[in-house]
Amino acid sequence: MNIRTTIRQRVLSVLGVGIWTLATLFGLFMLPSCSDPAAVSSGNQPEFLTPGWTQQANIYEVNVRQYTEEGTFQAFAEHLPRLDAMGVDILWFMPIHPIGELNRKGTLGSYYSIQDYYAINPEFGTEEDFRALVQEAHRLGMAVIIDLVANHTSWDHVWTESNPEYFKTDENGSFYPPVADWSDVIQLDFDNPELWEAMIDMMEYWVREFDIDGYRADVAYMVPTEFWAMARRNLDEIKPVFMLAEAEEPELHQAGFDMTYAWNYAHIIREAGAGRAGVEEIHAAVTEQIARFGENDYRMFFTTNHDENSWQGSDDQLYGANFENFAVLSATVWGMPLIYSGQETGLNKQLAFFDKDLIEWDDYEYESFYKNLLHLKKTNKSLHNGSTGGSLERLETSPSDNIYSYIRSNGDHQVWVILNFSDTTQNVTFSSMPVGNWSLVLGDETASPAAQITLDANSYLVFQSSQE
Repeated sequence: MNIRTTIRQRVLSVLGVGIWTLATLFGLFMLPSCSDPAAVSSGNQPEFLTPGWTQQANIYEVNVRQYTEEGTFQAFAEHLPRLDAMGVDILWFMPIHPIGELNRKGTLGSYYSIQDYYAINPEFGTEEDFRALVQEAHRLGMAVIIDLVANHTSWDHVWTESNPEYFKTDENGSFYPPVADWSDVIQLDFDNPELWEAMIDMMEYWVREFDIDGYRADVAYMVPTEFWAMARRNLDEIKPVFMLAEAEEPELHQAGFDMTYAWNYAHIIREAGAGRAGVEEIHAAVTEQIARFGENDYRMFFTTNHDENSWQGSDDQLYGANFENFAVLSATVWGMPLIYSGQETGLNKQLAFFDKDLIEWDDYEYESFYKNLLHLKKTNKSLHNGSTGGSLERLETSPSDNIYSYIRSNGDHQVWVILNFSDTTQNVTFSSMPVGNWSLVLGDETASPAAQITLDANSYLVFQSSQE
């Protein structure tokens, strides 16, 4: 039995369909693959290799609509040199496809209500504009991934006419949304193996034709795990890709995803910003991340993203005077840091999700701050991603309330972070001076490493030690 027959059998066994139904449903359908997808369901570690260039990488989320007055790829492209200078490695574009009009929310609609997976949103530009943007990003050394909304589409997606069998229907034969509040989208039917073929064909298209470097999978946990494994194998036959799942299930890392969201951590720091959690809860959230996932599983740490900003609050609303503390924490404690569009200029408002709401670019007050953080991540091996990074050790302090200090270590490479979340100046004492050839990276320029350090209210110090 050849490998393609095995794949076809596997899809249908996942869906509970017999082998004799296979020929009827698939015909001559053959998906290229490099290994047997049964490895995922059996619990064996599949041989998905995260691209080596991601070991030092960070990620930046691009909201094209709100980035410039024009809201186009061409206008955004003018920011590429600035983002390159800031040290950005991966550009994640929110959905770039046309937005549905039927049951649309707001004037422009949700980016995640997609009308045609193969088309470019005309508000953003043309196919050639996007292709040129990807090429320029690559020339500058940045990777490009795009949002993939595989679980649902708009009510007027082209498939509702050409392939209505791709969608779930109710007892009346009508399409319906996956969640009541998501009234502008309808649920796709992953019980239909033909949908798997169509979806993977589409994913291959953007990698092959536009040379994108991977996908961020929206609500990845709502789509069968085996589908993602099959898709990843096919994409890697074209080029090694990077896959980010909007999910926090460890098993997705065995299904072809390189990175998942640190959602629980994000929830805890939001609670801490509101005064409903403290450093003990923060440390517990971090260590839970480390214990629950494998050493090669990348985790995305963030202070905000498009959901958090639009629905939870601006950076100032969520974190107040401790915003920089939480940004330092998210960039150094574990995983890969995310920066959302506009954070480098002080994103002090909630961006509208369904309407035009321009980011107010002014003095880029946090650009050098982020540049220093991203440079530290690249140059100090203790902050690298996955198993190439360093261990985490919490340091005991006096006082301990509202003070969080830790060291990341990878051989001779170390980073020492001290965070004062309180609203008053604190004289922080350590039981012993951490060993290292320390130099200041971020914080009060007059500070020096010692067993007793004074921190201003809502402030931080970051030291590093390296033999290189």
